[in-house]
Amino acid sequence: MTIRVLLADDQALLRSAFKVLVNSEPDMEVVGEAADGAQAVALARSERADVVLMDIRMPGTDGLAATRMITADPELSAVRIVMLTTFEVDEYVVQSLRAGASGFLGKGAEPEELLGAIRIAHAGEALLSPAATKGLIATFLAQGPGADVVGDGSRGRTERLAALTAREREVLVLVAGGLSNDEIAERLDVSPLTVKTHVNRAMAKLGARDRAQLVVTAYESGLVRPRVE
Repeated sequence: MTIRVLLADDQALLRSAFKVLVNSEPDMEVVGEAADGAQAVALARSERADVVLMDIRMPGTDGLAATRMITADPELSAVRIVMLTTFEVDEYVVQSLRAGASGFLGKGAEPEELLGAIRIAHAGEALLSPAATKGLIATFLAQGPGADVVGDGSRGRTERLAALTAREREVLVLVAGGLSNDEIAERLDVSPLTVKTHVNRAMAKLGARDRAQLVVTAYESGLVRPRVE
């Protein structure tokens, strides 16, 4: 299956470089280029994109607004969004994940990292490296112990936590810690397939688009509380 990629960035030179790189791979192709968020949303619909590489900062409709529009559209529920940032730990990272992005990638990433990110997002996994997860946790910590970190709709997600089994909660906590399925399987002494099943069931019960949303839910609901070292 060919992964259909949409490039959304206001820098034409950067889009051109990404296009050459993506089109050089046998399992993916660029199906559209957008210079702003509004155009990205329109092309995501018309070109049936699988993965959108979305720059956070664009003139007019920015990447955050475009991501919210895409993830709110039932017809685009299969579209995965990778936010492009200047720095891995960006002030908009948490907002990006809350908006429905599958993760984020620094613009200075190596070519293989970019291609790997597209494949990971397309597979429904989360682009949350250990450094990125630490940045996410740090953002919640910076809000203070008494801060309200609950986003829109998170109260419903908190209530749905009651529908999770004890093992699904345990897996959710480990996912929020940045562990991969293989690492969780080793920790719990079960097979990676079993872990994947628990993750998928947790996503279904919590209404999460992908693994990244599970991490946000785990912290927003209070199931996981970051510790100050």
